[in-house]
Amino acid sequence: MVKTIPMIKSEYLKFLKKHEIGKKPIIDKLGKLKTFYIPLSEWIYSIYKVDKKPKIIGLSGGQGAGKSTITAILKFLLKRKYGINLCIFSIDDFYKTKAERIKISRKIHPLFLVRGVPGTHDLSLINNTLKKLKKRDFKTVHIPKFDKSIDDRLNKNKWQKIKKRPDIIIFEGWCVGARNQKNIDLKKSLNYIEKEYDKDLIWRKTTNNYLKHQYKKNL
Repeated sequence: MVKTIPMIKSEYLKFLKKHEIGKKPIIDKLGKLKTFYIPLSEWIYSIYKVDKKPKIIGLSGGQGAGKSTITAILKFLLKRKYGINLCIFSIDDFYKTKAERIKISRKIHPLFLVRGVPGTHDLSLINNTLKKLKKRDFKTVHIPKFDKSIDDRLNKNKWQKIKKRPDIIIFEGWCVGARNQKNIDLKKSLNYIEKEYDKDLIWRKTTNNYLKHQYKKNL
């Protein structure tokens, strides 16, 4: 049953109350529901219902911007209001393994050992995962999990299992859809790390080149 707005409001407030436990309270709950979450969920549903094939939506934002909260609320609303199935995951779970980053750090620049920048994500794994999630003859898809406490990818038996083909795939991360800078903007260091450890701007120029080519093509 597709639920009405009043029914959604009540369940939405209960959902947020659980989501807030141990976290900072969410302000203007109903205002955000009316002006942001409902219009956004309606737009997502409108692009899905055109052909009812899985759609991929990228969500970009810096650390602490609220990406996880937004995606959790959208998943809740789209399921309750339209009965559609969402799959949500982060680019953070697709960091290259520590062993892979060690190789890059030795071959290109030591700072590539540190995860986060373009060039430290496994783009091939991202693409293969997205293709599997959209397949008509769907089979269980395993989405990787990265453990930041050990700075490495978890074993496959701990990965997220998606057993049903999703209607909507939300792929979130700080550099999803990010654009490269122009060469003219790469002439001086921006911060202490670059000034101290990347004096020739090899690291910065390489990450920018990843954005310009591999990330633009694959993300």
